[in-house]
Amino acid sequence: MSSSKKRRVLTYGRRRQLCGWGFISLWLVGTVMFFLIPLVKSLWYSFNTVTIEPGQINTQWKGLAKYTYVLDDAKFTAALESTLVETLWKTPLILIFSMFIAVVLNQKFRGRALARAVFFLPVIIVTGPVFKIINGDIDSTGSRTAEQFSTMMSTDLVDELMQFLGIYGLSDKMSVIIGAVADNIFGIVWSSGIQIVLFLAAIQNIPPSAREAAMLEGASAWEYFWKITFPYLSPFILANLIFTVIDSFTSPMNAVMARILRMKSEVLYGEASAMAWIYFAIILAMIGIVSWIVNKFIYYEND
Repeated sequence: MSSSKKRRVLTYGRRRQLCGWGFISLWLVGTVMFFLIPLVKSLWYSFNTVTIEPGQINTQWKGLAKYTYVLDDAKFTAALESTLVETLWKTPLILIFSMFIAVVLNQKFRGRALARAVFFLPVIIVTGPVFKIINGDIDSTGSRTAEQFSTMMSTDLVDELMQFLGIYGLSDKMSVIIGAVADNIFGIVWSSGIQIVLFLAAIQNIPPSAREAAMLEGASAWEYFWKITFPYLSPFILANLIFTVIDSFTSPMNAVMARILRMKSEVLYGEASAMAWIYFAIILAMIGIVSWIVNKFIYYEND
C-alpha cells in the first residue's frame, strides 16, 4: 500500500458547475416550495370539494364536476369575456405607446435621465392601492388626500372636453371607443414601463453603421424608422406582446382574477382552483395563437 494518497482535484469546468448550482440553489428551493407544490395542490383541489377544519384540509373527489360548475357560472363567463375584450384593445395601445416613448427617450435632450426614470417609476411603485387611486377607485381608501388626487387625475375632464368639441355627436361607436381609451389612459401609461425599457434596449443595439448608411442615402426620419428601427424592434414586439398579455391576464384588477380571489375568500377552493386552471388554459392557448401569427411578420436578422 502506497503511503502517498492521490488527491482528487476538481477541474475548472466542474468548479464552475458547482458554483452555478450553489448560486441557484435558493431559487430552486423557493420554486419547489412556493410554486411547484402549490401548483400541484391547486390542480388536485380543482377535482375535489375542499373543506377546512382546525388543523387540516379535507378533500372529497368530484372529478370534473368543479369544471362543469365553472363553465356554467354566468359571472365567470361574463368576466372572461370582459377581460378578453379589454386585453384585445389595450395590448396594441400599450405596444404602440411604449414604442413611441422608447424612440423619444433615445433622443438626446436635457432631462433625458429624469424622463426615463419617470416612465419606469410605475414598475417600482406599482401597488393595488396606488393603481386604484389613479383610476378613481377609492372605495378601499377613505382618505381625503386620495380623493383629491383621484379627482385631479380623473378622466371626466377629457369627457367634458370631447363634449365641448362636439366629438360625441359624430358617432356613438366612436365616442364609446374614445371614451374607453380616455378612461384607461393612465392604466396604459402605468403598464408600459417594462415594454419601454425593452424597446429602448433594442433601439440602442442598432449599429451606428446603419444610421450612417441611411444618412448617406438621404433617408428621412420616417423612412429611417420603417426601414431600420422597426425591423430591429420587431423581435421585441413579440416579447413585449407576450409580456403585456400575461401582465393583463394576471392583474388582480381584471374581472376574472377578482372573481377567482372572491371565491377563494369564500373558502370555495375547489371551484376557485378549477376556474384558475380553465383561465390558465385559455391564456396559454391565446398566447400560442398570437405568437404563431405575429411571428410570421417579425424580421429576424440573419447571421
